[in-house]
Amino acid sequence: MDDSFTIVLDDRDILSGVCGANDGNLRVIEGSLGGRIAARGNEIRLEGSDDDGVRLFKSVIDSLISLVKEGEQPSPEYVRSLTKVPDDDSLIHIPHGFGRVYPRNKNQAFYIKGMRACDITFCIGPAGTGKTFLAIAEALRLVLSKKMRKLVLTRPVVEAGESLGFLPGDLAQKINPYLRPLYDAMESLIPYELIHRMEENHTIEIAPLAYMRGRSLNDCVVILDEAQNTTKEQMMMFLTRIGERARAVVTGDTTQIDLKRRQDSGLLHAASVLSKVEGLHFAWLHTGDVVRNPLVKRIIEAYNAANEEKHEERA
Repeated sequence: MDDSFTIVLDDRDILSGVCGANDGNLRVIEGSLGGRIAARGNEIRLEGSDDDGVRLFKSVIDSLISLVKEGEQPSPEYVRSLTKVPDDDSLIHIPHGFGRVYPRNKNQAFYIKGMRACDITFCIGPAGTGKTFLAIAEALRLVLSKKMRKLVLTRPVVEAGESLGFLPGDLAQKINPYLRPLYDAMESLIPYELIHRMEENHTIEIAPLAYMRGRSLNDCVVILDEAQNTTKEQMMMFLTRIGERARAVVTGDTTQIDLKRRQDSGLLHAASVLSKVEGLHFAWLHTGDVVRNPLVKRIIEAYNAANEEKHEERA
């Protein structure tokens, strides 16, 4: 019995884009499916795979064909993400951006879909899992496609006993160091000139969390970063600022709480009391979802192991 599956592409340019340089994209798919893939003439042929593998193969190739037809050249990294998250529902296309943003794993895809389905999304996970990057990407997509009026960025800014009043400069200069990670994400997604124009026309607003009280945020995307360092009162105040046609994304790492008492964290408290509230979405990312340098994942695992040993000794 023939256990092969063949896709025929009459357009050589599309075939070339799907296969990638030196068939690099096909090798990525092959490594994920476990079968054998070969391109001969105008055909891409899969051999030695089960029904699930054939379905995934067809889904990935169809996605690649669509992308190439739109004028883009899929990279092996993009192809690898498709083999883990084979649907296109969680891709982020930012107008005037440097390229599409795609989830690297199923948990990231779940996070993106949650941001699109719910008005308020929480994303909790360790460093390097894409919490802030994906929030910024989705927010830029909404704002630059005119679906939202502006992007509001905020973080708790009182750390290590230092308050805004003691820092030099005006408000923007005082809060800039705290928001630098958010701007790093933006600069990797869209040109700096576009960021500057958005700042000039107030499409981007920076707002210290302490200055949010009394406001109603309408028709905008609000990102609260480093939320593990909010107090319970600050978190409640922030969540009740969300107005009509607004979206909020709250990101944080509960292993990096800088408050004097861990139990005072507004993020931990919110995860406990709001997890079953309808209309909210909680996305949990883990060490296995780290997408930075692979060394970052090993560093996090080593620290987690050391902390577990410390807790066992105390017990």
